Formats: sequence, structure tokens, C-alpha cells
Amino acid sequence: MAKPETLEELYQQKFNWLPTNLQQEIGHFNVFRIEDCIGQGKAPIQYSRRDYYKITMIRGKNVYHYADKSLEVDGTTLMFFNPQVPYNWESFSDAPSGFFCIFKEAFFTEKIRGNLHELPMFANGGKPAYVLNSAQDEQVSQLFQKMLTEIASDYPYKYDLLRNYVTELIHYALKMQPTETLYQHTDAKARITAVFIELLERQFPIESPSQRFKLRSARDYAEQLSVHVNHLNRSIRETTGKTTTDHIAERVTSEAKALLKHTDWNISEISYTLGFEEPAHFNNFFKKQTHLPPSAFRAV
Repeated sequence: MAKPETLEELYQQKFNWLPTNLQQEIGHFNVFRIEDCIGQGKAPIQYSRRDYYKITMIRGKNVYHYADKSLEVDGTTLMFFNPQVPYNWESFSDAPSGFFCIFKEAFFTEKIRGNLHELPMFANGGKPAYVLNSAQDEQVSQLFQKMLTEIASDYPYKYDLLRNYVTELIHYALKMQPTETLYQHTDAKARITAVFIELLERQFPIESPSQRFKLRSARDYAEQLSVHVNHLNRSIRETTGKTTTDHIAERVTSEAKALLKHTDWNISEISYTLGFEEPAHFNNFFKKQTHLPPSAFRAV
């Protein structure tokens, strides 16, 4: 599974430069016009996760592919993207226009009520799309224009002001009803499988005895993705030929082997980190998968 696109990769692909404050600016924030980031010579938009948050307002006819869903819109759309979910979009307009801003979660540390990922538009399984009428387009555009003006200013407290503009944009959307016309794309099963694999892989590697693998069942992943567990199981089996449980068991077994061979943790500690309530349960699981008990595998 491809790694999420980083801020460095975004700047290199779109602008062939890196801002000097990329590493120093805690939480990093920037804002752009879409017209400056697409077209001839610009890298195509890949279906993948990013390691930053993004809010986009775009005009024209577009199709967004977001997790296992797609959204077709002809008009102006306000979209919210989080680092947990892969996405991309396709434009069917000759000259799409609009704005987008990007930021890290640290940009809002202790500055917004709750956590970003708990807000409806950023939550996994949430509804990230808001279709705007002409009056709403004008209001949201004004907020982005203020961001563009402020980011170019020398005002020493401009990032506080920019944070306020983004917060205002989030609250503007929270007062609206998200777009309900999400439909299953022809690649929906492949997309939901990709998101499942992302969630599974993101829990590894286990790097300390206090870390714990928590999403252990198909139902756990279905709840994260806001889909029925039967739909998840069917999608994964049809896409990969394996069950959801098979994928989880194979990944846990692989991590167990690595921990047994490359750490000095005892069996109980390894059992705990991999989500087993009792070492005996881990022993039975590992023996079923490898035909060896953990202690014997470690000794080989």
C-alpha cells in the first residue's frame, strides 16, 4: 500500500519548490488558488492518503472519489479531507476554479473545541461534501480571499488570524446540511478494500510493549468505515480472494514473528501488544497459523 502523500511531495509536485518554513512552522498552514495548481505541467492527482488536512472549494463539474464512495457535482462544492482517508478528484470542466488550504493537526492544537477528526466533516465515515449556491460561493470565496491576503502579509500574528478564518469556514459548513447524493462507484469494492488495508497497516509496527493492536475484528473495521460488516467482508473477499479475518490474522502473525525474532519481550508482553487477553489465546492462535508455539518459533 502506497504511503500517504507528504507536504514536501505536494509542494514539489505542484510548485517545484519548498517553503523555507515548512519544518519550522508548527502545524504548517498554506492556502492556494486551484487555477495555480492544475493544468499543463502539473502532476496528476493520485488516489491516496495525505499526511495533512485539506479544505477545498471548487467550481465546475467534478467527481470526487473518497474512501469507498464517489460524489458527482456540477456546481460549487466545499470538501473536507482528513489524513485517514484516501481520495482524489477528476475534473470535467475546461477551467475549474476555486481555492484550497492545507494544514497539520498541530495548527489547531488547543485552539478548537474537541479534536479535528471528531468533527462531522473530518470523521471517518462522515459526510465531507457541501454543495454551495451562488450566495454561499461568494461568502466562502471571501474567506479564502482573506486567507490569501493574510498569508502574504507581514502581520506578526497572521497565523492566529488565519486559524480564525479556517475555524469560521468549518463552522460555516457545520451549519449546513452535507450533500447526501453519494453513490457507490464501480470501483467501490476496491476502494473499501484499500481503506481497510490502510487502517490495518497503520497499526504497525508495534514499537513498545505499551502499544496495543486494537482493531482486531471485521466488525471493528466496519465501524471505523461506517459500513455494514457484511458489505466489508463481501468487498474484501471479492477484491482479494481472502476474508477480512484472513487479512487480519496474516498481519498479526507477521508482526508476531518479527517481535519474537527481533525483541527480547516475553511472550506475555507480545501477547498483550497484539490484542490478546491471555497468553494462552496467543499461543493457540500462533500455533494454528504457523504450526509452532511462539517459544519454539523464537528458538529456531
